[in-house]
Amino acid sequence: MVSVSRETHLSENGEALARFSSATFATAPDAPAAPCWYALRTQARHEKRVWEHLQSREIEAFLPLYEQVHRWRNGCKARVELPLFPGYIFVEMEFRERIRVLEVPGTIDFVGASQGPWPIDDVQIQVLRNNVQTRRFEPHAYLTAGQRVRIAKGPLTNLTGILVRKNASLRVVLVLDAIMQGVAVEVDADELEVAEPNGNSPKPL
Repeated sequence: MVSVSRETHLSENGEALARFSSATFATAPDAPAAPCWYALRTQARHEKRVWEHLQSREIEAFLPLYEQVHRWRNGCKARVELPLFPGYIFVEMEFRERIRVLEVPGTIDFVGASQGPWPIDDVQIQVLRNNVQTRRFEPHAYLTAGQRVRIAKGPLTNLTGILVRKNASLRVVLVLDAIMQGVAVEVDADELEVAEPNGNSPKPL
């Protein structure tokens, strides 16, 4: 593994830019050969700007957003789009391309270990991309305990998560372990089955 030191300087627009003292990264022996999705940490409230920079560099990036109603001091209300995972963007790239991504203003680092970033399951990303506009997603705290359920019907079929209740509605919390965050999606009771840890057939709720 090559030790790479990262320095920070400012661009003409005052954005934080990364400058690396080494031009190369070592490639981990078990690094994926094909492009994979990775979680990229960003500076606070820089998610959209980083996404725009990645788009301009033709780097595949996914920034899931959700709508929230904000009430201003004058009493007016407005719908705003906010990042579903604050401080994170998902990037699809080859392992060797990560230095090019980290040169984007506003980035911090990839989620991973000293050997490199951790790939994220492509199914999780595709489910979010296909449904974030049609289903009601919102941020949710990462959970480690609770009843695990399986979604048995609809476009989210076969995903498992934690069942929670909010007012009179049921929600399933889907977790991304790599970044220790979750999102809650509203579901109907007839879409769910209990996920049995011992491998037996799921039971309807």
